[in-house]
Amino acid sequence: MHLLAMTLLAASPATEGFLREFAETRRYLAGRPVNAQLTPDAKSVLFLRASPKDPRQMLFELDVATGQARELLTPESLLKGASETLSVEEKARLERMRVTARGFTSYQLSKDGTKVLVALSGRLYVFERNGGKVTQLQTGEGAAIDPKFSPDGSAVAYVRANDVRVIDIKKNVEKAVTKGGTALKPNGVAEFVAQEEMNRFSGYWFSPDGKTVAFQSTDHTGVEQLSISDPMKPEAEADRFFYPRAGKPNAKVKLGITPVAGGPVTWVQWDAEGYPYLATVRWQPKAPLCIVVQNRAQTKEQLLQVDEKTGKTKLLLAEEDAAWVNLAQEFPSWLPDGSGFFWMSEKNGGPEVELHAADGSLKATWVKRELGWAKAHDAVAYDEATKTLYVTGSEHPAAATVWKVTDGGAPVAVKLEGFPEAATQWVKPSTDGKVLLAGFTAIGTMPRAAVFDASGKKLADLPSVAVEPSLKVNAEVKKAGDFWTMVFKPEGMKPGTKLPVILSVYGGPGHNMVVQTNREHLIDQWLANQGFIVVKADGRGTQRRGRDWERAIKGDFATGIANDQLAALKAVAKTVPEMDLSRVGVYGWSFGGYLSALLTLGFGDAVKSGVAGAPVVDWHDYDTHYTERYLGVPPADDKAYEVSNVLTYVPKAKRPLLVLHGTADDNVYFLHTLKLSDALFRAGKPHQVLPLSNFTHMVPDPVVTERLYERIAQFFKETL
Repeated sequence: MHLLAMTLLAASPATEGFLREFAETRRYLAGRPVNAQLTPDAKSVLFLRASPKDPRQMLFELDVATGQARELLTPESLLKGASETLSVEEKARLERMRVTARGFTSYQLSKDGTKVLVALSGRLYVFERNGGKVTQLQTGEGAAIDPKFSPDGSAVAYVRANDVRVIDIKKNVEKAVTKGGTALKPNGVAEFVAQEEMNRFSGYWFSPDGKTVAFQSTDHTGVEQLSISDPMKPEAEADRFFYPRAGKPNAKVKLGITPVAGGPVTWVQWDAEGYPYLATVRWQPKAPLCIVVQNRAQTKEQLLQVDEKTGKTKLLLAEEDAAWVNLAQEFPSWLPDGSGFFWMSEKNGGPEVELHAADGSLKATWVKRELGWAKAHDAVAYDEATKTLYVTGSEHPAAATVWKVTDGGAPVAVKLEGFPEAATQWVKPSTDGKVLLAGFTAIGTMPRAAVFDASGKKLADLPSVAVEPSLKVNAEVKKAGDFWTMVFKPEGMKPGTKLPVILSVYGGPGHNMVVQTNREHLIDQWLANQGFIVVKADGRGTQRRGRDWERAIKGDFATGIANDQLAALKAVAKTVPEMDLSRVGVYGWSFGGYLSALLTLGFGDAVKSGVAGAPVVDWHDYDTHYTERYLGVPPADDKAYEVSNVLTYVPKAKRPLLVLHGTADDNVYFLHTLKLSDALFRAGKPHQVLPLSNFTHMVPDPVVTERLYERIAQFFKETL
């Protein structure tokens, strides 16, 4: 009976052809406006957009008054028939930023709004909005990465061949800002853990007057290098990457300040032994150069003000937490007049936004943790004209809608015409606060963006040419026991019919599965339409539930996280009688792959089979900044690593497990899957491994994506 039901559901029109379309449209994001930005006069919006089934993004401009959009620049017009190529460094950078698009993946608008800077195939181009003139910058041999306009827009800086360089746009001649950079000791580039774990992708910063540059100098001496080769091309050389594994040496990072025109370097002085992580660098107009540094265990954090002439620093404030301090790259956010700055703190049990004076003293708390489930480090913008801070928050952690706080007053929900309250929203105000650029996504609605006046009245939509999903997400968000959950039911399900269950998991810190979005749930609905009930749940360790809820997992990635998923599953089943708890499978990717393997191998009989995608197996083999934040620094905290190690649970294994992994993954290296397979094989435990040849942590290829999810669905049909 169950097999017949699954066959009938799999043949439904809403499911047929979905996987190929899902992959070809980059998960239905191709054709939607992205990276939208208001021009300084708020009369136009620039954005990137691809064709519905093409990864190459082009630059567009929307006229707010007329609502009409026009194409400004295309990759084809710049390459003139040549194919787009990316260096190893550029590919790695896009991987860190989780970017699968090609063509223009980003752009920068000059401060006065007259010029646009784009990068393509390692080369840089400046486009003049008035007249359309394009200038290719003569950047020399090798890819130019992380390009930025100087504050006055007259020059462009970037990193090439391990040094920061600058070009005066009119003269179009490259000059070196830093010197002596090598692959071992590069200048101006954020190291791996900064890009992957700190959300810091840049390694140099202009002073507000554009005369000097602060730059990161990195020494990789002693840092392990891991190799990635293409098994389909054994004749090719392997790529080597600096990758500091937990408990092993990190790159040593310094911060220097040097004149753009050339001259001596002033080195910034702080307690680098006690606080080795350079987490954040901020140099805003009318504000001093500031840095945020962390100790290795990430239990302490300091905000330091830098004297740019001497390099000496003074403490503005410090944060400390017995478990760990969350890093929020949006902060400090200085007021436009330099009189103070906003800061995020969790010292009162949850994220709050504080206003500090320029000397670091606390003036007031603008956003308190009582703002529902406000995730205060989602503060998005400050409007100086009206003294209004925009943040995102909600009465429950699944949604994130826009709120505003004016001059430290009570939070007020921002009502945007046509935007639902049960959604995930964002907003960017114009410099005068009179225009809002905003967007949202919700269950059943893919991302949309529009321009509004300050009252929330819509002025214009950003036009999309995207293909809309061919299946409808049939999900219910609800609280079951202590947990926020989602339940996906198959199209056409008859009430009372018992169906097998798939637990779709991530479970790790920093990411919620139960969210008011659409794209993130399409695969779950597709799996449900194969004849399953799919369940998602956010247990302890996830964000938006306060400090104690999030930090309950300190020192143990396994026990509490796994048990919470099983408890949530039982709580949901009490209200969904169609769930057959004797047939439960679990699926996830990355931390979710780790959790899937863990639940399948070592946590009793509740789970009958599992699919683990790109799983971390032994946390000794994952990077320092992420792993040590939660499990501590080896060898002192090796007990946490043992209890959190999937290999610890191999002797208990008795359920079918399918492991999927890209052989070129430079985030969770393929060695994790090899370690797990070797241990299971030696223990006489049957399992399946599907290597994805030369794929990284992301799998954008349409054919491989289609086959991948077909294989996952088939595995669950066979085992459940």
